[in-house]
Amino acid sequence: MKAILTETQVALSIQRLAHQVFENHLHLHDTVLIGIQPRGIFVSDRIVEELKKLAPSSNIQYGKLDITFYRDDIRKGLHVANKTDIPFSIENKNVIIIDDVLWTGRTTRAALDALLDFGRPAKVELCVLIDRRFSREYPIQADYVGRTIDTFPSQKVFVKWKLKDGIDEVVLG
Repeated sequence: MKAILTETQVALSIQRLAHQVFENHLHLHDTVLIGIQPRGIFVSDRIVEELKKLAPSSNIQYGKLDITFYRDDIRKGLHVANKTDIPFSIENKNVIIIDDVLWTGRTTRAALDALLDFGRPAKVELCVLIDRRFSREYPIQADYVGRTIDTFPSQKVFVKWKLKDGIDEVVLG
């Protein structure tokens, strides 16, 4: 296992991502943040925490999206869905989808399909902690990236979170 981001680097990357989002969406009133279930929630929760520090008077609209039944790469077996919680319309809003790792683009494509059930956004952006840039199957690029890495398709990226794993870190295995 090779460390990609230490605990300190994870915290700094999340702070930087929140600052970049805030710079591009200063008032946050027409912007909604959507974390992708299950693993993107850890990143999105932390980014929303940082945004609340940067704009304490803003009403940040934050939802969580399950894409289980929108995926095209998981066809066999019984799947247990996660919870979708988007208590607002995304109609004509700037939507920022947040996930932990961008790899093939299939998760993001499924999220785009699922989002249409909640309205037609004015604009959609993608925010990821890790971008594995050389394995795309869809023409999808992140607008906000914590760290870009080059990997072989056989390698795995493990994102660990203090709440779940006892430590915040990203390792390559």
